[in-house]
Amino acid sequence: RPRRPGTRTMLPLLLLLLATAHSLADKQYVPTLATSPLGGLKTTSTFVLEQPRCAFTKVQSDAVIWLVVAIPKAVANFSNSVGPGTPERAFQGFPTSTQAYMTLNTTLRNYPCPKPPGETTVLRVGSETSCATDKMRPTCNGPLLSPGPYRVKFLALNGSKPVAETAWSKPITLKTALPSSSIPATGGGRSTGMIALTSILSILFAVLLAGLVAMLFFWGSHARGSSTFSKPEAVTVRRYNTHHVYNQPAARL
Repeated sequence: RPRRPGTRTMLPLLLLLLATAHSLADKQYVPTLATSPLGGLKTTSTFVLEQPRCAFTKVQSDAVIWLVVAIPKAVANFSNSVGPGTPERAFQGFPTSTQAYMTLNTTLRNYPCPKPPGETTVLRVGSETSCATDKMRPTCNGPLLSPGPYRVKFLALNGSKPVAETAWSKPITLKTALPSSSIPATGGGRSTGMIALTSILSILFAVLLAGLVAMLFFWGSHARGSSTFSKPEAVTVRRYNTHHVYNQPAARL
């Protein structure tokens, strides 16, 4: 049976689409929290991830790797075709009008594989405060406003075309700051407000006491310095009459 004229032209396109789908479906790498002993892996507004080393071994070295941060309900319907910097992926609208944003873009050259021994390879999510409200920087790595949970993945783009991605992480929940009213009373039933007021009054009393001591010391030094100067004695200069010396023999003439 003769083939249709468009069959030969469609075959390479189908192979390209299959290769792209296979690349995007290769999701063996799962982003994880860092295991660095530096501490502070999760705070009230940030968390630290391991860099995706050796996660994109089949893409070109000039591909750009993006971090996607999303709320859990956005994972099922997330579209890789919506690129970074668009209103649908802007940090400033997250998580109210934007359910996922893209940030921390870098080339694959900055994620060499294998990792050099002894090198700390982590990414802190939420560390930029200067651009948190700047709509001109929609890819800002701004602080997270709630404890979450959040899920993240890495997405590789060649231009605006998605070429590879990782799996989504497990839910990441940040620490929660305790309000002052929930802190239990200490010191024999005294509240934290009373302890703070007592501390302030103690500091003020110490400052006043130090000022009083300094003033007394100054006055004492001034009094001792004044007693060392006595009234100078009057200097009396005696007056002498000059006796002229006469030539006695000549005077008798």
